[in-house]
Amino acid sequence: MHWSRRTEVKIFAMSYPGYPPAGGYPPAAPGSSPWGGAAYPPSNPPPIGLENVAGYANQFNPNYMAGMASNLAGTFGGTNVPQGIYPSTPGGYPPVPPGGFGQPPSGQQPSYGGYPPPGGNPPSGMPPYPGYPGGTVPGQPTPPPGQQPMSYPGQPPATYPAQQPMPNYPPGPAVNPSMPSYPGTAGPTVSPVTHGSRGTVTDAPGFDPLRDAEVLRKAMKGLGTDEQAIIDCLGSRSNKQRQQIILSFKTAYGKDLIKDLKSELSGNFERTILAMMKTPVMFDAYEIKEAIKGVGTDENCLIEILASRSNAHIQELNRVYKAEFKKTLEEAIKSDTSGHFQRLLISLSQGNRDESTSVDMSLVQKDVQELYAAGENRLGTDESKFNAILCARSRAHLRAVFSEYQRMCNRDIEKSICREMSGDLEKGMLAVVKCLKNTPAFFAERLQKAMKGAGTKDRTLIRIMVSRSEVDLLDIRAEYKRMYGRSLYADITGDTSGDYRKILLKLCGGND
Repeated sequence: MHWSRRTEVKIFAMSYPGYPPAGGYPPAAPGSSPWGGAAYPPSNPPPIGLENVAGYANQFNPNYMAGMASNLAGTFGGTNVPQGIYPSTPGGYPPVPPGGFGQPPSGQQPSYGGYPPPGGNPPSGMPPYPGYPGGTVPGQPTPPPGQQPMSYPGQPPATYPAQQPMPNYPPGPAVNPSMPSYPGTAGPTVSPVTHGSRGTVTDAPGFDPLRDAEVLRKAMKGLGTDEQAIIDCLGSRSNKQRQQIILSFKTAYGKDLIKDLKSELSGNFERTILAMMKTPVMFDAYEIKEAIKGVGTDENCLIEILASRSNAHIQELNRVYKAEFKKTLEEAIKSDTSGHFQRLLISLSQGNRDESTSVDMSLVQKDVQELYAAGENRLGTDESKFNAILCARSRAHLRAVFSEYQRMCNRDIEKSICREMSGDLEKGMLAVVKCLKNTPAFFAERLQKAMKGAGTKDRTLIRIMVSRSEVDLLDIRAEYKRMYGRSLYADITGDTSGDYRKILLKLCGGND
């Protein structure tokens, strides 16, 4: 066993050019080793050692694996052989090796939005990602004869690899659906194709906008308002359908539905309904405008929107903001923030994050070393290095970076950020990291903070419930329950009242 561990170390040391650096990792301060012991790698690597790296390389970069096949065959006995070397087992996944190589490093919460998934490592028995579905990718070794051309027997081709129901896979959102962790379209994808949306609100079947317009008109006509009818109607229509209702209302009655709603409703209930009537991008534009105007800025709102939306959404947001408020989003951010925090927001507002799903482990190593050198390993912090890596790199890449960082530096990247930064910049960087690691958990935490203690931060509560209702609110509910032991439904019930409570619960969709 000792021998094979050593060969493994040797193989991986060879595979990543320039890693570990000659002087051990991280580069030691003159005269002492930063760990107070032998240089890295330690003579007996920790249990989560390099097997993990194999897990990633295998998960994301088939080219490596094919090249290393001969070396690896000796190291990985039996089921551990990375897929792509031997023909796939008919019928789906091979048995996962005990413990799998994708276990999260010890001491790390398993909410690791799907990187590597707790409970075994699906990708070890899965066709390499980039060539999915069917056929091989140019410039990539063709699979050995006898292996299917990378799509599964007896299964429709383009399903979402990381989410197939499989034995030994924990319930709940281990893979975070709002992230494109799968190949296929190059465009921004908000939720996996095969699973439909992970939202609680979907298109209503048998939808008739004119009939809905009539229902709403009746609810508001004459004395008093039938709020329940409004909740039942608008709360069970998707955003796209609500836009059609606005048009049909004007067509039928020559009146503006939004104006009517404003005159009939009030308070937080009115705010929630009006938020639901705006398109998602327009709603974000108005939230950002609100966050910036007046005395003091709602930094959390800015961070939350810019860190969690897809590229296409942010690019559209830039267009809408300018059309609506006659100044660019960037000008708005500049007018109201400063320093490194401003730079972080401007970087995020470009909507230009790399969206590829393949991970180059040698680049991961390089980024980990640069982050370590920019923070923990120097006096003062090089914030711009954190900014460059956290804002430009792809989600899949950064997940690998966070995992490696934890393994090499024995500290969560969040802990390093808390030690190295403060104020808005710290909040901003932390939000970006949390959002990339596990978006539903990020929102679950924001919801819990909005409700706990005296007074409810209603704007945050409304914003998250409305903006995520068609994206990933089901996953947010599951994370909420896992993190706080109570359902989101129960907490909203205890924290709000009246029609406002009713509409939020309608959006929430159910009790867990």
